[in-house]
Amino acid sequence: MNKPTSVLILVFSLISNLLFSKQKPNILFVYIDDMGYGDLSCYGNKEVQTPKIDRLASEGIRFTQFYVNAPICSPSRVAITTGQYPSRWGINTIEATRALNKEREVSNCLSLDAPTIARELSANGYYTAHIGKWHMGGGRDIGDVPLITEYGFDESVTQFEGLGERYLATYETLDLKGDSTRNLEKWSAALGRGIIHWEKRYNITGKFVDRAINAIENAQKANKPFYINLWPDDVHTPNEPSPVNRGDGSNHAYFNGVVKELDLQLGRIFDYIRNNKQLAGNTLIVVTSDNGPELGVGSAGNLRGCKTNIYEGGIREPFIVWYPSKIKTIQNGSVNTKNVIAAMDLPPTFLSIAGVKNHQIKFDGIDVSDIILGGNRPTRKEPIMWQRPTDHDVKNGIDYPDLAIRKGDFKLLVNFDGTGVELYNIIKDEAETINLAAKYPDIVNELKESVFDWHSKVTPSKN
Repeated sequence: MNKPTSVLILVFSLISNLLFSKQKPNILFVYIDDMGYGDLSCYGNKEVQTPKIDRLASEGIRFTQFYVNAPICSPSRVAITTGQYPSRWGINTIEATRALNKEREVSNCLSLDAPTIARELSANGYYTAHIGKWHMGGGRDIGDVPLITEYGFDESVTQFEGLGERYLATYETLDLKGDSTRNLEKWSAALGRGIIHWEKRYNITGKFVDRAINAIENAQKANKPFYINLWPDDVHTPNEPSPVNRGDGSNHAYFNGVVKELDLQLGRIFDYIRNNKQLAGNTLIVVTSDNGPELGVGSAGNLRGCKTNIYEGGIREPFIVWYPSKIKTIQNGSVNTKNVIAAMDLPPTFLSIAGVKNHQIKFDGIDVSDIILGGNRPTRKEPIMWQRPTDHDVKNGIDYPDLAIRKGDFKLLVNFDGTGVELYNIIKDEAETINLAAKYPDIVNELKESVFDWHSKVTPSKN
């Protein structure tokens, strides 16, 4: 970057700080579905370029040690909505049919008693919207649970794993059971409780982006700052890109096509914000994903594991923060490899950035606002812990560990009965290849005790 350009950026940043320092910040939270750690080109994907997301990272900060709090959809979304471990709300795996939920002792929906970031921000003057996948209640044969708007959102639109207005997919090339639509979409349509739009699968992310832009306009009309969830259900299978991006017709080509189109669609809302001086000067954008890639579909890069297991590939995700008026210019395009951040940290962080201090929520996550805005406060002191999904005892012929804990440089994995102990120095061995359990018995004992104690405290009593 040449000197005149650097000076202009610095001047713009200073002016923006003066103009918008007294305004509450807008927040756009993009939560991609089933995207692996290695699926973006700014995280090492050499096969598919994601220039729109890459540009956002080049203007903000990219983090390499961000963790979701579950390796599968529903509990991961609960944690990032509540700021608490999903086990506290009886959701340890995906919400499915009523019978399966009962069998696996999973709640049919997120309780309305749970705290939500949207409810807190709404109470503090924000316009709130949820656009995209929900999967915390509603779908399959369950229609008697709260609408998304009951969790604090002024408006919502979703897909087949939520209630209220929604877009349901039709397919051109994925002929399942002799029908062009899946049973899941059919079940959703039969539930009612909202306007139904039928749309080609490859158009739905674009529709969600349109609706998110419309939500921004609604917030502006209401003269309010906004908090918007933009949660596409790409790149979750089944993948069906538009005809121009189907390549040789293989599953791999279809996935690559969807990644390319997702980036293009997200770029529209990034540009919409970037090109509006008022929005660009006062909007925080966060981009990440809910869990690791489906086995054989996306990429976890050099990390071990995938969706449904608690190795790094199942729980470590890309994490990009863009906030030009607050992030120091010198930090633009930087990579934070030091700080460990968890998804449950985002609700207290968003509240902090929004200046909300009067809440009574007891978060499991911590405020990392200084870190995501380019600060250098010390890394977290408390460990992060995980439980694998309750219905995935054995996946793909492998009996994966039940519990995991990350504290400092070390990560321990262990079964409920204390067997199968694995200990890794994640800083030196992020691919989890060298088991150090025999070498560090004291660390093993300490971390085992901590994770078992945690599990007993956050798991709802069955009495």
